[in-house]
Amino acid sequence: MRQINFPNLDYMSQRWKALVFSGVLIGITFISLAVQGLNLGLDFTGGTVIEVGFQEPTVIAELSGALEAGGLTGITVQHFGSTREVLLRIPPSGETNNAALSQKVFDTLSAAADGKAELRRVEFVGPQVGEELTEQGGLAVLYSVIGILIYVALRFEWRFSLGAVAATVHDAIVTLGFFSLFQFEFDLNVLASILTVIGYSLNDTIVVFDRVRENFRKIRKGTPLDIMNQSVNETMSRTVITAGTVFLVVVALYLFGGETLRGFSLALIVGVISGTYSTIYIASNVAVLLGVSRQDLMPTPKEGPGVDARP
Repeated sequence: MRQINFPNLDYMSQRWKALVFSGVLIGITFISLAVQGLNLGLDFTGGTVIEVGFQEPTVIAELSGALEAGGLTGITVQHFGSTREVLLRIPPSGETNNAALSQKVFDTLSAAADGKAELRRVEFVGPQVGEELTEQGGLAVLYSVIGILIYVALRFEWRFSLGAVAATVHDAIVTLGFFSLFQFEFDLNVLASILTVIGYSLNDTIVVFDRVRENFRKIRKGTPLDIMNQSVNETMSRTVITAGTVFLVVVALYLFGGETLRGFSLALIVGVISGTYSTIYIASNVAVLLGVSRQDLMPTPKEGPGVDARP
């Protein structure tokens, strides 16, 4: 049987630099969230969504100018699928008749397009629904983290559990910071992608931790850092292939999936990069810093039937 030669890179030698780097990222995230917050979509803030189709390709700047000339400000205009389809997001306002406001917006765009426009969809999200979605979304993230903590603690050991939670929380915070810093719209699709990132990051971490547990029991010599390094090296090919495949898929989704999936795929791109990084430098590092050792992962010896007869 041919022996497999794994790479022997010293990942753990960069663990302190990685912690400083992650600390800087998290600090920037908290500052950005405190100063400018998230650019919440209508799913959370409430408002009106209008989809309009045109017979000819449109220019966003011209449509925005027509709306502003008609006294309709604060409306987000973007292409939806093609240059002939436009999606408009109207934030909550003092208007009591949302149907009248939607009709006014459509009439303005229709006049700018010489009547060659078609009103395809109008949706209204109330502010109360937005508040409920915000609360439920936060609870979903919290419950997922608690579930991860319990699962990894039961399957491995509490130090690994805290390492896995630290990695998943790190990835969620980094993704939030990216959307806050660059003010990309944060809607339900992005929230769903953050939950997906948490699951992806956990899966990657579990694979490494499985190999760590196996090597702790198999290798008699070597410090925890040495065993962590060897385990990461042995699983690196799997990590690169998995992360690379997912990355190519979400990039294709970002480029060709349309405006509706743009935020979802962008969050996944950030999450895949952060998840791969955190598996190596956060999850394993936290377990080492908490003092995990070979004795913590050794199976408990079973006592035989003659144990009571021993002196």
